[in-house]
Amino acid sequence: MSFASDRLVQEHDLIERMIAVLNRAVEKLESGEAVPPELFFQVVDFIRNFADHTHHAKEEDVLFRLMEERGIPRDGGPVGVMLIEHDHGREFTRGLEEAARRLQNGDQNAIPDIISNARGYAQLLTEHIYKENNILYPMGNRVFTPEDQQWLEKEFERVDKEKIGEETIRKYHTMVEELEKQIG
Repeated sequence: MSFASDRLVQEHDLIERMIAVLNRAVEKLESGEAVPPELFFQVVDFIRNFADHTHHAKEEDVLFRLMEERGIPRDGGPVGVMLIEHDHGREFTRGLEEAARRLQNGDQNAIPDIISNARGYAQLLTEHIYKENNILYPMGNRVFTPEDQQWLEKEFERVDKEKIGEETIRKYHTMVEELEKQIG
C-alpha cells in the first residue's frame, strides 16, 4: 500500500541532495577555496520556497493537523518537536542568507558565519528528515484510514498548486542537478 507521506519522503530526497551541495560548498570554504555567494543564495531560495514554503506547509497545515485529529499530540509530542525544528531551520536559513550577503559585499569575516549556519542547518535537517521518515510518518500511517490517505494526497496536490506550481517544482529539481554538477 502506498501512503500520502511517500510524496513527502521523495521531497526529502531532493532536500537531502541540496544539503549535500551545501555541505560540499562548506568543505570548499573550509579548505580555503572560493565559493560564490550566489550559490548560497540559490540554496536559500530552494530552502525557503521548496523546503519551507511548500514541503513544510504540507506537513504543518495538512499532515500534522490530521495527526492531531487522530490523537497524536502536538504539545509534548513528536509533532511539537518537528515544529520547533522547522523554526530552527528558518533561523539557520536567515543566518546563512545574511552571511552570504556580507560575503557578497566583500566581507571575508562572513565565511565562519556561513559555515556555522550551513553546518547547523545541514545537521538539523539530516536528523529531522530521519525522524520524520522513520518515526513520525509511520506513526501517522498507523492511525490514518484509507480515506485519510486519499484526503492527504489531494491536499498535498492543492498545496503544490497554490504555493509553488509544477513548473517551479521542476525548476528546483533542475537547480539541484545544476548545483550538484557545479560543486563537484
